[in-house]
Amino acid sequence: MTVRDRVDAAFAAQPRTRFLPEGARYAADVDAPLQIGYGQTNSQPRTVHDMLMLLDVRRGMRVLDVGAGSGWTTALLAELTGPEGSVLGTEIVPELVEFGAGNVAGAGVPWARLVSAVPRALGAPDEAPFDRILVSAMAHGLPRELVEQLSPGGVMVVPVDGTMLRVVRGVPPVDAVAEAEVTEHGEYRFVPLLGG
Repeated sequence: MTVRDRVDAAFAAQPRTRFLPEGARYAADVDAPLQIGYGQTNSQPRTVHDMLMLLDVRRGMRVLDVGAGSGWTTALLAELTGPEGSVLGTEIVPELVEFGAGNVAGAGVPWARLVSAVPRALGAPDEAPFDRILVSAMAHGLPRELVEQLSPGGVMVVPVDGTMLRVVRGVPPVDAVAEAEVTEHGEYRFVPLLGG
């Protein structure tokens, strides 16, 4: 299967509707970000699809989902890793942690979970390293703290100052963080990345 085939299959397995507040479900098929409360959004499906294509998650990988919100991306990532892998979603808004964790628990992917973000930290440093990191919030500058949580050769997709970046951590003996390979993949808008 191609990356696109795998991402399309994940979308088919985890429809967006189930991850939206009841009042927003009527618009689930609209290709636009939708409000999920507390100043946060459920990202535009086309944007999520683009990010997952860039991330290229394979079966059996350990994946971190930063800014998991309603849990939709966490469940999509879990479809891509399969039960041989694991997905950890983190969210900073307490009410959304409860909403998102419930959605993930009901998604039929018990190898995925959504938890509260670690206070004053980005990602999940105590559970690193990860093969892939997805960031669904806008950073100002490349978040080195997250690059450090990647395995050597691991990939992070993160919007930084309006541009989607694909970051590949270097493999020793190079300085894995300083010599990360960064490529740009178009302009996008997101809510701000908090923490760190």
